[in-house]
Amino acid sequence: MGVGKTATCQYLKRLLDRCVFLDGDWCWDMSPFQVTRETKKMVMENIRFLLNNFIRCSEYENIIFCWVMHEQKIMDDILSGLDTSECAVHRVSLICSENALRERLGKDVEAGIRGEDVVARSLDRIILYENLDTVKVDVSYISAEEAAAVIKEMFSAGLAVQN
Repeated sequence: MGVGKTATCQYLKRLLDRCVFLDGDWCWDMSPFQVTRETKKMVMENIRFLLNNFIRCSEYENIIFCWVMHEQKIMDDILSGLDTSECAVHRVSLICSENALRERLGKDVEAGIRGEDVVARSLDRIILYENLDTVKVDVSYISAEEAAAVIKEMFSAGLAVQN
């Protein structure tokens, strides 16, 4: 949370041909926000449904999906429900230093975009990204636009993890 996933993906969408973007947070946009067994299941099913529809649609060459995926199981659960037999899957984690994360989230808290509890929750999860089967892109000192360019270059060079 707060590392710049959505902003980076919005820039990346403009850099890639025939591209569609899904932010997993859109599937959680509910009021009241409730995390229960039922809502978790529904969100995962909705994400898989949308991604499979994008995969099947011949109009799209590139599909970008982002979400807070701090555990390998989350990624594996999503991928297990996708038909990726005819496509490459690139897994990238945006990471940053604790100081950069505090600064970014602090600005959001000040602006009223996020609650104060987000800082501690995000800092608690930062170490978990080291264990993911992803290519890490450190965005501590680069903009979302620069991060998107780095990711596009990685894809072009075949450096991102593929399924």
